[in-house]
This record gives sequence, structure tokens and C-alpha cells, in this order.
Amino acid sequence: MQLRPMSVVDHNIVREYFEQNRFLVRQVRKSGVPSRKKAGEEEISLLVHNPAYQPGERKPDFLLFASELRYIHRAVVIVTDWPTSRLTAAMLKSSLHLFRFLEKTVLKRVGEWMPPEPGNSEKREPLMKILVLPGLPTAEPFRTQSAELLRKEGIDGIISFRSMLVDVIGRVEVNRVYQNSEVLEVIRLLKKHDLLNTSQMELFDRPP
Repeated sequence: MQLRPMSVVDHNIVREYFEQNRFLVRQVRKSGVPSRKKAGEEEISLLVHNPAYQPGERKPDFLLFASELRYIHRAVVIVTDWPTSRLTAAMLKSSLHLFRFLEKTVLKRVGEWMPPEPGNSEKREPLMKILVLPGLPTAEPFRTQSAELLRKEGIDGIISFRSMLVDVIGRVEVNRVYQNSEVLEVIRLLKKHDLLNTSQMELFDRPP
């Protein structure tokens, strides 16, 4: 299965999701040469850090919603344009090359980008590896099989792009102008003119 990088708009929505949830976000520099083979670290879209993280908290669930973000300290996030809105275990198996960013050399490079905090180098939590997906299969045993496959490949958590979008839309205030974000400003205008019904969208954002 051929995968492509997400569009700039999709990527910005993921960034806004973490920033609105008070994460510090660093975007990984991408090569400007489309034909050049990507380095492993270029598969990583974002590096995120939660400054409000409290050591000793429980680990977040594998299927991540906004309520689980408080349990994340630092993470690498990969955002990819999947060709369908619902994945299967077979599709994931055919895309194992996607997990190249989990190689030790790549994670070592990420460690250089996100050095230990002063005075806390031995106590910091390990980096989580988070994958943004359209969604897992809804039927069993395919849902469990897909989750187990991702865990086996080193993924620590997945976030549905739809749940991210719903969260971002819900946080946008109609009476506030978002001068520094075209994405948020477009969402604000759509809400202002009643073209987005967030109450209906929230029905699709509930954990199964």
C-alpha cells in the first residue's frame, strides 16, 4: 500500500491539536526534494512535550483521546495520509515500512533534538511513539489484531485524526480572531455561519 505525507492542512490540524492541549510542539524539518529517499527521522512529523506532566502518573491508554494527553510527557508523532478512512490488520501489515522511524538511530537523533531537562536527566520518561490513524477496525477480532500489530512494531499509542479534528473544532471560539492560524480562522468562520455542528460531531468522538 502506497502512503503519502499528509497535506499541509491536515498536518497543521495535528499541530493545533497538541498546541491547544498545551503541548510544546516542534516540527521536524522535511527535505524539499520529493524524489530523494527520506531519512528515517523525516518520517517523524512532530516532536511534542507536555510541560504540565506530573511524574508518577499512570501510563496513557493505547487508544488516545484528549482526556489521556495529561499522562504523556514527551512523544514523537508520525502523521501519514492513509488511502482509506478505516484501516484493517492486513493494510497495516503491508505498511510495516512506515515504522522505520522507530529505528534506534532515529530515536537517538530525536534524543538530541529533545535533550534531558536540567537536573532531571535520569528521571525523565521515555519517549512515546504516537501514530495518527484514520481509525481502527470496529469489529473484533480485527480491532484487537490491529492494535496488537502496532504494539509489536513499537507504537505506544494511536490517535484518530477524526477525534483530533473534533477536539480542535470544539475549542475554537466564534468571537475570537485567530490571526496566527489560517486553519483555526477558517474553522471559526464555518462555526460562525452555522456550517459546523460540533454537537453532532462529538457523537463520533466517544471511546468505543
